[in-house]
Amino acid sequence: MALSDIDIERELKHLPLETTALLGEANTSRIVSRWLLGILVVLLALLFLPWQQSVRGDGTVTALDPSDRPQGLPTRIDGRIEAWYVREGQYVKKGDSIVRISEIKDEYLNPQVLPLTAEQQAAKESAIGEKQNKADALTVQIGQLEAQRDFKLQQIANKMEQYRAEVRQATLEDSVARDQLRRREQLFRDTLGLVSVNDLQSFQLRAQSAAAKLIEKQQMLLSTQTDLSSVPAEYGEKISKARSDRASTLAEVSEGRSDVAKLKDKVGSLTIRKGFYLIEAPQDGYVVRATKAGQGEIVKSGEAIVTIQPARPRKAVELFVKPMDVALLKPGRHVRIFFDGWPALQISGWPQVASGTFGAQVAVIDQFPNRAGVFRVLLVPDTTHDAAWPAQLRLGTGVQGWAMLDTVTVGWELWRQLNGFPLSISENDALPADAVAGDKGSAAKKGGGAK
Repeated sequence: MALSDIDIERELKHLPLETTALLGEANTSRIVSRWLLGILVVLLALLFLPWQQSVRGDGTVTALDPSDRPQGLPTRIDGRIEAWYVREGQYVKKGDSIVRISEIKDEYLNPQVLPLTAEQQAAKESAIGEKQNKADALTVQIGQLEAQRDFKLQQIANKMEQYRAEVRQATLEDSVARDQLRRREQLFRDTLGLVSVNDLQSFQLRAQSAAAKLIEKQQMLLSTQTDLSSVPAEYGEKISKARSDRASTLAEVSEGRSDVAKLKDKVGSLTIRKGFYLIEAPQDGYVVRATKAGQGEIVKSGEAIVTIQPARPRKAVELFVKPMDVALLKPGRHVRIFFDGWPALQISGWPQVASGTFGAQVAVIDQFPNRAGVFRVLLVPDTTHDAAWPAQLRLGTGVQGWAMLDTVTVGWELWRQLNGFPLSISENDALPADAVAGDKGSAAKKGGGAK
């Protein structure tokens, strides 16, 4: 019998094999459908589970107060390093010596520059005192010259009054003498010799003497008037010269005082500059890094020599958030964070299952983004419901954080992510408290105006 004439299925049915029985009874499609249905039910159930939305950001550990952050300790002057008093990592107290530098500028190389400058100041002040005494003496001299001028004028005025009286008297005598001479001459002519020639000549001499005396008195009065006009010019020249000398002396005094002021400023600057040779710790802390090594190196003014980390900084976290998310934050918002180096499990939508995370809250939100276009948010520990941050944290440690927002379903969150919808948050929660109060105040004013 040929092989093709054999009915394989009929032959197999007569064989007593369990495998052939199972193949005939199995229904694989029903099993697969049940599994798929179960998975679909689980996924549908997951879509209705609660999911807490959050704003994520990365950052580092920092100090809340600027004075607690690492600071470079600069030198105030150009100099040369002479001696180091600390080493890197050393703990220093406020006022401890860090490094000593010396001068490199030519004008300050002389160690006696301060006492020499002080001597110049003292000499200049002494010269000013002498010039001031000269100015005072010239002031007295001017007063004396003015008094002498007034006295001379008064004296000449008295003489003029006296000479005027004498001129009037001489004029009267001259008039009387001429009148007597005229009557005597008339009498000599009329009497034809009764009056002697000697008598007539005596009257003539008397008249001539009276006339000469009048002329003399008039000349004396005229001379006195000339003296009166020359006295102001004479004393005016002397007074003007004394005033000029006084003004010149006072100008020298003013210049000297200006020089003294400059010397005082220089002495003060040198005195203060001496305190810049020794650089001291501004507060308690640790010497983190020395930017200059060894002795003999030259440092420029304003250049940091060492970096000091304050001993007990008040730690915070600076988190950097995208501009589209920063509007959803406000001071006081709760944040979950974990630090690099501390094992943590964080599911942003289910914070209740997080492990190894720490609590924080928003303290400060910058008003402007940085150069990278993100906003800085400062976080402080939230120890109300969470454990304190690790004491071993160092500034600069990496941080990741999630600011907790509203709770929605997993399905809504997936739908939002697929469509690019914004996060779900109420308006009052998104705005700072002071901004909300300001908006309410503005609304109240508008309402009042409407009434």
